[in-house]
Amino acid sequence: MSVNVSLDSYDKEQVKLMEEMCILVDENDRRIGADTKKNCHLMENINKGLLHRAFSVFLFNSENKLLLQQRSDDKITFPGLWTNTCCSHPLNTPLELKEDDQIGVRRAAQRKLNHELGINHEQVPLDKFSFLTRIHYLAPSDGIWGEHEVDYILIIRANVDLEVNENEVKAVEYLSLEDLRKRFNNPGDWKFTPWFKLISEKFLFDWWEKLNDLDECKDVKKIHKLGF
Repeated sequence: MSVNVSLDSYDKEQVKLMEEMCILVDENDRRIGADTKKNCHLMENINKGLLHRAFSVFLFNSENKLLLQQRSDDKITFPGLWTNTCCSHPLNTPLELKEDDQIGVRRAAQRKLNHELGINHEQVPLDKFSFLTRIHYLAPSDGIWGEHEVDYILIIRANVDLEVNENEVKAVEYLSLEDLRKRFNNPGDWKFTPWFKLISEKFLFDWWEKLNDLDECKDVKKIHKLGF
């Protein structure tokens, strides 16, 4: 589903990442093929129904503070916006296609936490990610680009060492639950990604208060629709 949109004006590293192959799914998260990250994020294709698999990681430290990142200004979609710890996509590769226990998504999360934030795999073991639910959402970025994903929600509690990739991440901040509420109410110069705001308003604060017993928050069969 190719659309002729030039990437010449964008950062070269980010353009290269647009060649990655995302996993195409239907609204029930059944795999139906693969396409480039570029094609998956063009609103022209999204408006025709193109949908891909994604994940969102929420990493909390031992003080129950959530690690947020500000997306780099070099990002092609949603540059400069604050969001949860890590948001990306499992790729159409043998390791990340595996669906048992969401192992492919977990591997993708581990890979991107390292790529974006320099977090070693040993600090975020695959079995320590708690899979809570899936969210199907649509969010335009700037008219050309946007998101249309079935998003796997992963929560992990870990104290980690960061080595931020400045091409991916502009800034990081640990916030308490109350700090984040205040940011939403009085954002100042903070602007948030649409999916982070949707997830926070609908689910996050409840999950946050139940970090010691996330099992009661799990809804692994349902796909929640947000942003439509």
